[in-house]
Amino acid sequence: MYIHIAPYNPLWPQTFEQEAAFIQQIVGSNLNYIHHIGSTSVPGLMAKPIIDILLDVKELRFLDTQNREFEALGYEVMGEYGIEGRRYFRKGGDKRTHHIHAFQSGSNHLDRHLAFRDYLIAHPEVAQAYGELKVKVAERSKQDIEAYGDGKDAFVKEYERKALDWIQHKKTSSHEK
Repeated sequence: MYIHIAPYNPLWPQTFEQEAAFIQQIVGSNLNYIHHIGSTSVPGLMAKPIIDILLDVKELRFLDTQNREFEALGYEVMGEYGIEGRRYFRKGGDKRTHHIHAFQSGSNHLDRHLAFRDYLIAHPEVAQAYGELKVKVAERSKQDIEAYGDGKDAFVKEYERKALDWIQHKKTSSHEK
């Protein structure tokens, strides 16, 4: 798979909204929240032009009954795909356009994804450093998507931890007021 890092596209949020409307119709009342996550959700951040979507659902077992509807929308149903308690869907074949990461309410993965996104939005200097790292790693990795992921891993883990601490601090500060 060719790893292409693109400049930020202001149409990415609109692309998310359009896809989210289709997903909401499929998931229905089992859906608590649907979020735009990943690099395409951070204004100004260079990214692989793949829209990452996070679903917070009431019951994964109900989501599992809707696999045919996701397939009809063009998604591959990938199951947990290496992360326990996740349901993962991808769209677009080799030229991926969308990823869905679905978790049941209460999963710490929901907080992790949202905190990282919000931290990058609030800290544009960190987002810029992340974008520059992604370009370097993509050039080094050639077409090896696993090497690309490995090259970003330490940065992502460090800033996920900082993001979770930052969110916790914000919650604590707001409760003290």
